[in-house]
Amino acid sequence: MTARQLAFDLPARAAYRRADFFTSPANAEALAAMDGWQDWPGGKLLLIGPRGAGKTHLAHLWAEVTGARMLAGNHLAGADLPELAAGGAVCIEDAELVAGVAQAETALFHLHNLLAGQGRLLITASAPPRDWGLRLPDLLSRMQAASIAQLHAPDDALLSAVLIKLFADRQIAVPPNLIPYLVQRMDRSFAAAHDLVATLDAHALQRGRAVTRALAAELLDFAAPE
Repeated sequence: MTARQLAFDLPARAAYRRADFFTSPANAEALAAMDGWQDWPGGKLLLIGPRGAGKTHLAHLWAEVTGARMLAGNHLAGADLPELAAGGAVCIEDAELVAGVAQAETALFHLHNLLAGQGRLLITASAPPRDWGLRLPDLLSRMQAASIAQLHAPDDALLSAVLIKLFADRQIAVPPNLIPYLVQRMDRSFAAAHDLVATLDAHALQRGRAVTRALAAELLDFAAPE
């Protein structure tokens, strides 16, 4: 049985400080775009990247600087839009979740209009707007007109940093030889990193063991000594 089959969704306290964001060629473009928020064309930006790539981390950093309100796309329907936009800066996370929900699509359209020309709107998603399945043509045209900052697949350095951060978020101290071992053998994606750390944590707790290379070897179907 592989680690992915054994993944558990366990709680962890995420750290969203600037010092916890590791910069690499995979995310430097997106970080620069966030730092240049005052110059976003039309006051809006789409932050696109796979699950676990750092979209939420960057969104929190931006919200800390701008005082932005943050709301998930699946909570947008029925939201008090004037109150949400009152501060002049809003972040909608996982915006693709509005697709196919008429009230949510309409709400995002009106929120965009409320902030147009006088506010800032950050929108995060896992794919470009053309792939969301939007049914409201006016919303689709406005989303497609927004500038895009892309978070790319991780290189070795970034994947290592993500693993270290995920273990730290769970307050797990790991041996130095574990991280390079995982990087060379795991699926090379942020989602795989999240799943693998959760799996190792769960099995270490179940067995009363520390998170070690030997435990990782068992879960990844490799035989390796401590």
